[in-house]
Amino acid sequence: TGVATMKFKSPPVNSLSLEFLTEFSISLEKLENDRACRGVIITSALPKIFSSGLDITEMCGKSVEHYGEFWRAVQEMWLRLYGSNMVTVAAVNGSSPAGGCLIALSCDYRIMAENPKFSIGLNEAQLGIVAPFWFKDTFVNVVGHRTAERSLQLGSLHPAPEAHRLGLVDELVPEEKLMEKAAAVMAQWLALPDHARQLTKTMMRKAVVDRLVAHREEDIKNFITFISKESIQKSLRMYMEMLKKKKG
Repeated sequence: TGVATMKFKSPPVNSLSLEFLTEFSISLEKLENDRACRGVIITSALPKIFSSGLDITEMCGKSVEHYGEFWRAVQEMWLRLYGSNMVTVAAVNGSSPAGGCLIALSCDYRIMAENPKFSIGLNEAQLGIVAPFWFKDTFVNVVGHRTAERSLQLGSLHPAPEAHRLGLVDELVPEEKLMEKAAAVMAQWLALPDHARQLTKTMMRKAVVDRLVAHREEDIKNFITFISKESIQKSLRMYMEMLKKKKG
């Protein structure tokens, strides 16, 4: 059909580890290079979670070199997905905080399971960390400046109905209809000539992509400086402890 389906399967919560990000970027590159592939539907193979976002263990108690390598992989994933020539549809079948939300935001269209227990948002502020400028730009381009500003400052996670009202997701459908709806939306987008759609997408997204490309090394340095601070490491350790207690 010219459409690939990519399912995240990294239990328990599809957190974006260095290995996961690398594999994701390689998979996207392979699909991009496959002439027969015109679109990709991105979803999760795990129930109730799309992706929990960046793997905190990659950012806690590691070397400066590791932080640099990890952040470069995060950038690479976003540049490939946000700048993709393919039609990208996110079928969000569970909660999607932080980096998981970024993946959904980077797609052309977002459909979310109609379940008020599922939430989505860039909640970095809650962990005492700051969403980078390119996360922010991607968010602003989807929901507008005021909604993005309030949501980012408060580190809000929006339940599915609220996310739909804010325009963070384009549609809500019953969970069992999610993939069927994603296929229907994909067909609608692929009915157009590829070149016109691709050139329009590039034009709409170019300024944001170019900004990261121009400041990539600086962005990595900023991340390393920020994440290496003892106060930030302490915040992350506390958050990891809290997660352990929740599991317990």
